[in-house]
Amino acid sequence: MNKFQEMQAFTAVVDNGSFVAAADALKASKAAVSRQVADLEQRLGTRLLNRTTRKLSLTDEGQLFYIRCTDLLNGLAEAESELSQRSGEPSGHLRINAPVTFGISHLAPLWGRFLQQHPKVSMEVSLSDRTVDLVEDGFDLAVRISRAPHPTFIARKLTTTTMVLCASPGYLKQHGTPERPQDLADHNVVSYTYWSSKDEWEFTGPGGKKDVVRTRPRLHANSGDTCIAAALQDQGIVMQPDFLVHDALRDGRLVPLLEDYRTTELGVYAIYTSRRQLPLKLRFLIDFLVDAFQNPVWRSEE
Repeated sequence: MNKFQEMQAFTAVVDNGSFVAAADALKASKAAVSRQVADLEQRLGTRLLNRTTRKLSLTDEGQLFYIRCTDLLNGLAEAESELSQRSGEPSGHLRINAPVTFGISHLAPLWGRFLQQHPKVSMEVSLSDRTVDLVEDGFDLAVRISRAPHPTFIARKLTTTTMVLCASPGYLKQHGTPERPQDLADHNVVSYTYWSSKDEWEFTGPGGKKDVVRTRPRLHANSGDTCIAAALQDQGIVMQPDFLVHDALRDGRLVPLLEDYRTTELGVYAIYTSRRQLPLKLRFLIDFLVDAFQNPVWRSEE
């Protein structure tokens, strides 16, 4: 069976929530879709979907493979769209949602350049750290920062960001420097409210051993900027993305901690609802963002 057809069948099952709905979307029989997914799992030597009588769910391997499949299929769809619309000029209105700090620091400087390149396009940018519903809230695209994008939508990875554990020199002088993850349980920490693991911070040691530490935050905030401001005022240890702390680390206002331990790496994704008949204005925007983050500033300045 053709690898492309197998990937199409697999992503259709995930996107539509069942083999029956996937078969309808692909205009194929349920048996054909089931066979293609089974052949794919056999060829890869791993289970991609957990199947019960009531629901389907992705395995960890399935989640990773789904992301790669959607990237490949999306790239093919965009290539076909580009060929068919080469002479077209993007026009119309775009509604975009993005996280507050990332939106201000790293996206805001890009919008003017995009609008200059495409004078027939207008934009509305909404910043919020709350996860919006693209369909209900009427957004064409959202920029999201997460371990993996939700399988309901199509995702194009723009770049990555790594969580950095750090504190101010003043705090460390008063309270000492943690030497291992478990020491954090006895330190003041400043925690980001929307962090998916809440107050449990995860580290991977030099030997590959994972440590999960239950912290006791002195301050919770739903703004990364607020967390950083508190850390700069010697109020505790923070774990924040490198795109947010790179300036303070470079200037010495914050000091990195436990550098022998790996923290979480997150993807920065452009999220949209469908790869089919992607509007020209949206395709140009996605390509623009991918190009803009080829060499993100928080790594180029290291």
